[in-house]
Amino acid sequence: MSTFSLFLVLPTLSLFLLFQFSGRLGAAGCVATLLHDAAMNPAEVVKQRMQMYNSPYRGVLDCVRAIWQKEGPAAFYRSYTTQLTMNVPFQAIHFMTYEYLQELLNPHRQYNPSSHMLSGALAGAIAAAATTPLDVCKTLLNTQESIALSTPSSGHGPGQGQGAHRHISGLAHAFRTVYRLGGLQGFFKGVQARVIYQMPSTAISWSVYEFFKYGLTKHQHNKRRTQHMEAEK
Repeated sequence: MSTFSLFLVLPTLSLFLLFQFSGRLGAAGCVATLLHDAAMNPAEVVKQRMQMYNSPYRGVLDCVRAIWQKEGPAAFYRSYTTQLTMNVPFQAIHFMTYEYLQELLNPHRQYNPSSHMLSGALAGAIAAAATTPLDVCKTLLNTQESIALSTPSSGHGPGQGQGAHRHISGLAHAFRTVYRLGGLQGFFKGVQARVIYQMPSTAISWSVYEFFKYGLTKHQHNKRRTQHMEAEK
């Protein structure tokens, strides 16, 4: 998930103020992810199609039109199940790890920008690394990468010399294709880039969230204090 995507669900993070246990934090993160992915999956499909090497699309509208006409509207949600399969555990791991690190680094739960940034970065890195195999399958489903689908696997991995299917129709099919093309290592291609990308993204998101939470909490406290003082006069 990008920083922009994370900020779309930042309002739902207020739910976490109501919970005290990591299990409930993870559950709240999952609910937020269900709503977020339903809205963002079509945009993710278009983005990844346009990011492909030698992408044939001239722009966003051209990409949307081509997908709609050639593959139908269902193509925009072909990877939705995979997206949820990836993002639900991603957010659960992300939020629970953040809370755990905050208990270690900031046990008094005071506003501490450095601890929020470090906890956010590490939580994002751990969640990103753990869900990389699902991200690889999701990307293959979204792009239906013609080069990968038409290239026989090479090297010494499983299925050597066998061609991949030309159309990826689901998560299980994507897993088999990735394994056929690259073996177990294929599921972790790009893990370093994914971790490096997520660390600043989640660090910034948590820092901004904690900053505004601190500011709003302080404002409400001062407001109640002023009202209490006026009532005593």
